Parts: sequence; C-alpha cells; structure tokens
Amino acid sequence: MGSINSPTKLRFLALLALLALKKQSRLLSLPVIVSGQSLTLEWLNSFKFFNCNFSKVFEMEIWTLLHLFVLLLLVSSTPSTSNQEGDALYALRRAVNDPNNVLQSWDPTLVDPCTWFHVTCDSDNRVTRLDLGNAKLSGNLVPELGKLERLHYLELYMNKLVGPIPEELGGLKSLVSLDLYHNNLTGPIPPSLSKLSNLRFLDASNNDLCGTIPTSGSFSKFTEASFINNPRLEGPELMGFVRYDVGGCN
Repeated sequence: MGSINSPTKLRFLALLALLALKKQSRLLSLPVIVSGQSLTLEWLNSFKFFNCNFSKVFEMEIWTLLHLFVLLLLVSSTPSTSNQEGDALYALRRAVNDPNNVLQSWDPTLVDPCTWFHVTCDSDNRVTRLDLGNAKLSGNLVPELGKLERLHYLELYMNKLVGPIPEELGGLKSLVSLDLYHNNLTGPIPPSLSKLSNLRFLDASNNDLCGTIPTSGSFSKFTEASFINNPRLEGPELMGFVRYDVGGCN
C-alpha cells in the first residue's frame, strides 16, 4: 500500500517536474516522464489539487508550491488507520488457502479495506466486522488481527484453520463476539482473551484446544458449551466444565 505510483505521490512528482520547466515555457507542451508514465500539462490539468486544477496551481509562487509539497508529503508519509487495518487483513489473506476465492477482493493496492467483501466498517472507516464463516479457508490465524481495535464480530467458524489462537487477539478491545467453532485449532486458549471486557459471546467448540480454560474476566460467564468437543481442554468443576485429564497441552 502507498507505493510511489499512487495518485497522490505521482502528482507530487509531476508538479516538481513541471516546476523545473517553469521558466522554459517552450518545453511545457512536451511530455514529462514520471514513474514510467508520460505526462503532459493537458493530462495533469485533468486532476484536481486542493480543488483547483494544475493550470491554477502552476501560477502560484514557487515558495507557496514548495510549502504545499512539504506539508502534503508529511501527511502522505503517515500511515492511515485504514492502511494499517488493511495490512492486518491482508496478512490473513496471505496466511490462508482460499480455494473458493472468497478473499479475492482483498486487494492490497486499495487503500480502504472497507471496500472489500466480507468486511464491515463504521462511519470512521474502521473495521467492525469480519464475516468469514464457512468459507473453506485453511491455514493459520495471524497475530496482525489483533490490530483491529474496533472489531466487534470475528466470524471464522466452520473452516479448516489450524495452529494456535494468537495471543495478540487480546488487543481486540471492542470485540463482542468470537466464533471459532468447527476448525482444527490447537494449543491453549490465550489468557489475554479473558481481558476483553466487551466479549459477550464465545464459541471455540469442536477444535483441538488444550490446557486450562481461563476463568477470570469475560470468561467467568462462559459455560461448557463454549468449549465442548475439545478433548484436551480442562477446567474447574466449579464452573460446570467437564475436567479432561489428558496431560494438558503435552
């Protein structure tokens, strides 16, 4: 994301190229090669820059233009939240096999992941829901998912996901519902998940999780149904969990 060929940076480069030719008006009709593209003044005028076209921008004093350039370059170099969340989602796409091309629209060249299928965002363009249940995905969950701080619903049930639940999912501080049932996930349940104060619904049943079920925080209200058919899980009888004595995660 944010390559040198992005429209904003391309305009910056083109503007500088034209500034270099400002006092040589006889050359302005010639094309300028920027990032492998042939640019002309007529072509540049088709773009808007601060709500005016390049013919108006070109009439500004050079110091004004340079100040604008520095300001916008600083803004463009700061990664947006949409970019960060898009990177996190794309990390998941790279980590899984997707035989049905469910994630085909997850294009890393698109700055806004809110345009991707199976992704829901709020009015601030922050990702709030990920619907990938029964998508026939296989592979591992990725720690980058923990960066989706406004995610409310993470639906990954009935896939073929393997490996551990990343500890970093404890960063999903807005998470309300986590559905991981009917996968092949292994390893312990990360204690960090019990710190998710907004978590109301959890279904991690029908996996191969192991170790002791957390009982603090949000996990204090979950029943055995949330963890059933994980033969290597164990939990305290006082919570109503069936205790499995198979050596934990060993």
